[in-house]
Amino acid sequence: MRVMRNTIKKHKNFLMDDNDLNARCGMFFVRARPARIVEDPQYGLIVTKKLFKLAVDRNKAKRLLRDWIRFNEKYMSNDLDYIFIARNGILQSSREDGRNAMRKALNYIKKLNAEKSEN
Repeated sequence: MRVMRNTIKKHKNFLMDDNDLNARCGMFFVRARPARIVEDPQYGLIVTKKLFKLAVDRNKAKRLLRDWIRFNEKYMSNDLDYIFIARNGILQSSREDGRNAMRKALNYIKKLNAEKSEN
């Protein structure tokens, strides 16, 4: 059994930069940047109260994101930290649609990272 990445816990590590790689779809945004700790790449989830008023909705959005991340972890680069930001469309999406969207977003970020490394 493969162990999932650790999560980002401190607020300062969630702060984003203009140089971060990003991908977006109707269900979420993904931001990626070089890992702070190379041996321990991490991920973080942002599900805001402004967008999801009810705690049950915020928890469902987090569960869906974690499921999609776990399913597509093989597409995540080991040299990047990821931040996933939930959008309104996440609660209406199916498990398969979310998994496919996550795979596409992670592959897009991997492609951007490869292009950035070449330059």
